[in-house]
Amino acid sequence: MSQTNDIVVIGASGHAKVIIDIIEREGAYRIAGLIDSYKQLHTKVMGYEILGREDSLPALVTEGRILGGIVAIGHNWMRSQMVQRIRELAPGFVFVNAIHPSAQIARDVELGCGVAIMAGVSVNPGCRIGDFCFLNTNASVGHDSVLEEFSCLQPNAATGGNVRVGAFTAVSMGATVIHGVTIGPHTVIGAGATVLRDVPGLVVAYGTPCAVIRGRQPADGYRGAARTRGQ
Repeated sequence: MSQTNDIVVIGASGHAKVIIDIIEREGAYRIAGLIDSYKQLHTKVMGYEILGREDSLPALVTEGRILGGIVAIGHNWMRSQMVQRIRELAPGFVFVNAIHPSAQIARDVELGCGVAIMAGVSVNPGCRIGDFCFLNTNASVGHDSVLEEFSCLQPNAATGGNVRVGAFTAVSMGATVIHGVTIGPHTVIGAGATVLRDVPGLVVAYGTPCAVIRGRQPADGYRGAARTRGQ
């Protein structure tokens, strides 16, 4: 079987458009097409055809047409469900990273697989970014911090040093997490929040200072979780 650097992008939403742009700029892989469960076969997004649903992947891999790809789904839980589905369907599928050339990744940083890092991101020394995390535009991760698997920082979110963000947790746009804070798994930190102390798992928290507002379940959406001070 011949070697290839062709990959697919799984998803065809706005988040996928950002991933496509990163892959094109990075130049490490060639996009063979997109995989999507909802858009019509052969329709195009940013010039790339929808090749099929995820059940098309086993043939693409075994025939040597693709090496693997990246899951471009913004919701952490939904991304994890797609990863699980792909692993069941196509065990040989390789999950690649997409890192924008403008991102600043310091030395002594550990990146997992399936990671997406957008334009203007800064990751400081000693950090660990877990499997299938994404760091959105201009996010910043302070030294010696950890993002556990399937977590994310949204645009302009920032952490101080020695912060731990739990698995599947989303830190929304413009939120700030001070040095040494731990946020539990499956939590949503609302946009613009200022996190001054630890936040447990399975909650929605927002405000300045950030406070727990209510509980949530892993599969819950993010809508309504982005309110800030005075609400």
